[in-house]
Amino acid sequence: MIHRKTLFPGIIELNFQLGEVLGCNVYLVFDSDEWILIDIGYEETVDDFVELIRRLDFPLSRCKTLVATHADVDHIQGLAKLKQLLKTTVTAHPAAVQALQTGDPLLTLAEIEAQGLKLDMPPVQIDHQINDGDTLTVGSLELEVWHTPGHTNSQLAFRCGDVLLSGDNIYRDGCVGAIDAHHGSDIKAFIRSLERIRDSDVRWLAPSHGPIFAKDNAMLQQTIDRLSGYLHMADFGTLAEDWPLMDQWDDEVAEGRLPEGLRGS
Repeated sequence: MIHRKTLFPGIIELNFQLGEVLGCNVYLVFDSDEWILIDIGYEETVDDFVELIRRLDFPLSRCKTLVATHADVDHIQGLAKLKQLLKTTVTAHPAAVQALQTGDPLLTLAEIEAQGLKLDMPPVQIDHQINDGDTLTVGSLELEVWHTPGHTNSQLAFRCGDVLLSGDNIYRDGCVGAIDAHHGSDIKAFIRSLERIRDSDVRWLAPSHGPIFAKDNAMLQQTIDRLSGYLHMADFGTLAEDWPLMDQWDDEVAEGRLPEGLRGS
C-alpha cells in the first residue's frame, strides 16, 4: 500500500496522487473500504488508474458506482471499459443518458470534423440517474448532488461539506468549460450555475481540470460578468440573446448614415 494523498477527508484526486497529469481530474471518494469514482477520463488511462487504486489498497470489488459529471469524451471515454473491469454500475444525470448509451460522437465531442478530431466513444449502459437535490452516499459520507447546467445540459457538481467537486463550471484562472451549442451549452444557465456557486457557503472548489482552489467571489463575479457579455456578442452565434450591432445597423441603414469622414456617392 502506498501513502494516500487525501486532499480533504475521504477525497483523493488520482492525477495528484500519481504525481502526473493523465487527463481530466478523477476524484476517488471513500469511507473505509467503500468508494466511488467521479469521472475516469480516456480509455487509454483506465489501466493506469486501476493499478493506482490497487496500490492505494482499495478493494476493486467495493466500488459502489462510477459517476459521470457530464457526457464529454475527455471525462467518460473510459467508462465502458472500467465498468466491465470493476463489475459495477454507472451513474449520470438524465440529460447525459442518451449520449452515453449511444456513444454519440457529436454530443460527446468525440468527433469534430473541422478540426480532424475523431475519437472512439464506446457506449455504456447507465444504471442510475441522479438530479439536483439527490444524495450520493459512500459509507457515512454524503455528497449533495447539484445540477449545474451551462457547459452542458447534464453538468453535475457534488458538495461534500465545505468542498464542491465543481466539474467544468469554473477553473482557478477564471476560465469555464467550453461553450458549444453542439453539446448543450446554455450561457444563461451557465450564469445561474456560477451565481449558485458564488452565493453558496462552500470554501473550496475542486474542478474537473486543473488545481483545487479557494472559492473567490470576486473572481466568480468577473467570470459571470464576462459570460453576461457573451449574451450580446456574435461570437457565440445562436447561444447569444441578441447582437446590438445589428440594431444599430438597422437604424443607420434607415437613416442612410455613414461614419463621420466617409463620403458616399
